[in-house]
Amino acid sequence: MSKDVRDFLFRGLMFEAEAERFRRAGIQIGANSTEAEENLLRELLAPFSVSRRNNALEMARLYAVLYCFENEIRDFIRDALEEKEGLDWLDKLPPKIKEYAESRRDVALKDSWLEGEKGDLLGFVDFGQLAQLIIAKWEHFKDLLPTQHWLKQRMDELEKARNFIAHNRMLLPSEFQRLYMYIADWNRVIGL
Repeated sequence: MSKDVRDFLFRGLMFEAEAERFRRAGIQIGANSTEAEENLLRELLAPFSVSRRNNALEMARLYAVLYCFENEIRDFIRDALEEKEGLDWLDKLPPKIKEYAESRRDVALKDSWLEGEKGDLLGFVDFGQLAQLIIAKWEHFKDLLPTQHWLKQRMDELEKARNFIAHNRMLLPSEFQRLYMYIADWNRVIGL
């Protein structure tokens, strides 16, 4: 590593250490991005009724949890298969799931104006197919999850709720609690 790079890294670490001291002392360093984001959200939601805004904010919390959960499952699968099957684990996916994901990725690459993440093939596997994938590769997951039935039951329920949410439908409070319980179950079982 060159001296210039070392000096740059050292100065960055020193700044962060100093900034942290100020933060602990209650002194704000930099812009308050949380406040700015809250103001922007408040402005964007202002034209809508209070009831609709409240429902949206409740559903946004649930969406955030499901987003994290779904992507955590993808990482869980990726990590397990990479460890057990090697770096070419994608080539060993069940053919129907792999073909489906590849066709969805191809459409996204060719026809979409959206420029978000498109490189991760596992990101194009439908939520419902994630359980199928784990079951198809059960020998790699049997020591990590209680049973296939346990997995399938929770993933089927979560998929229904996920699709409900994705189509902007409101859930009941008891349904929120069930989803949170299933996700907490999953997190406890895999050690999150």
